[in-house]
Amino acid sequence: MIRVNEQIELDEREIQETFVRASGPGGQNVNKVSTAVQLRFDVAHSPALPEPVRERLLKLAGRRVTQEGVLIIEAERFRSQRRNRDDALERLIALIQEACEVDKPRHPTRPTLASRKRRLEGKQRRGETKKLRGLKPGAEH
Repeated sequence: MIRVNEQIELDEREIQETFVRASGPGGQNVNKVSTAVQLRFDVAHSPALPEPVRERLLKLAGRRVTQEGVLIIEAERFRSQRRNRDDALERLIALIQEACEVDKPRHPTRPTLASRKRRLEGKQRRGETKKLRGLKPGAEH
């Protein structure tokens, strides 16, 4: 079991890993060894995730989720397969932990009386400045 937090534990069988060849630097190694990891986690059908967390996770993951609700995380930062596996798993756990956090609802506030006065005084000053720009010497509007 992979522990995400106090409430959520993922079964290792829910996660599929595929190893593919990584792009980028690596010399001959990059052509021979499949070091990049493609981690797949079925968010839509996972029994470990509560419904609100599932919804937030699908929203957070964005384009990384397929139409069937499978989250795909690709890791190829490192040259070793082991480190890429760990990296992909850490990113999955971090994403689920982020989905567990509930945003506090925003309560609308009103501007203070002093800030409204400052705003109006600023508008008044700008208006006066603009009015003076068009005046020609000796001419009144």
